Amino acid sequence: MIFRKNAEYNMNFLPEKIDDYSVNHSQIEPLILQELTKETWQKIINPRMLSGAFQGRLLSMISKLVQPKNILEIGTYTGYSAICIAEGISDDGSIDTIDKNEELVDLQNKYFEKSGFRNKIFQHVGSALEIIPTLNKKFDLVFIDADKSNYSNYFHLIIDKMNKGGVILSDNVLWSGKVVEKLNPKDQDTKALLEYNILLNTDSRVETVLLPIRDGLTISRVC
Repeated sequence: MIFRKNAEYNMNFLPEKIDDYSVNHSQIEPLILQELTKETWQKIINPRMLSGAFQGRLLSMISKLVQPKNILEIGTYTGYSAICIAEGISDDGSIDTIDKNEELVDLQNKYFEKSGFRNKIFQHVGSALEIIPTLNKKFDLVFIDADKSNYSNYFHLIIDKMNKGGVILSDNVLWSGKVVEKLNPKDQDTKALLEYNILLNTDSRVETVLLPIRDGLTISRVC
């Protein structure tokens, strides 16, 4: 297996030339997202958490295919992925996005305003485990990109809030390849992701495909 650090600073599992070819023959990210990426790298700690251009275009494409009315995002960070999935939202739709870091709200707002989706995006600051049960709506699209140790908990909280045919996207499910390496007993994140990947593949309420894109992205469709 060949893998390297790509330009988006996530683990990649394809040969460099194939990866570059794929990126070069995919849609270029909008200028506003280029600006957000630059500012995130300039000002925010751990900018590698940012969704990159290639994955962002994939998120946008999936959202446009689903045409969701209600979207839930668990893990806002600086708002890059929220803007991407907003590109496919229906005219009367909305996004609830949750992050525990209140220090990022101003930067999120800056780019939500620029994006044209400001009136559709509702930010929640705090624990997703506490906030999700308070959201009284059914979702068509969910993007999970937060603390890995709670992925399974998030799934159990949202599954009954999903419309039939809804899509759950889960990021970082390959975890830099650690999911196929010998497990370090102290590595709770990898352990949690291993359990989560099994859950998605065995729960009869969803049908799942795990894509080896960037750090791994799972697409789960609610049956």
